[in-house]
Amino acid sequence: QVRLVESGGGQVQPGGSLRLSCVAYGFTLSTYAMSWYRQAPGKERELVADISRTSDIISYVDSVKGRFTISRDNAKNTVYLQMNDVNYEDTAMYYCKARGGPGRPIYWGQGTQVTVAS
Repeated sequence: QVRLVESGGGQVQPGGSLRLSCVAYGFTLSTYAMSWYRQAPGKERELVADISRTSDIISYVDSVKGRFTISRDNAKNTVYLQMNDVNYEDTAMYYCKARGGPGRPIYWGQGTQVTVAS
């Protein structure tokens, strides 16, 4: 069964850190570009970070630059989002997305909740 499973969310204090993981099942992650998105209550889903298949192209939304790091381990079929120095605005459901390019499937995970609270 093809699916993406996120984990690592939870509650963290401002200034703290979390590491999110997204594991792919049923397909080979190395052939897909990967992204992390987030959606806060009442807001649209936004792209947080993106990484190419070979990790040579990485991009971030301005609000997380210098604090978040996206990475991937194709041997483990896993993509990560290291979140450092979090703030209240980082509270959201975080989703990973796999996209295979033109004519190929797009897969979404079910999400993992991140809550920043003191």
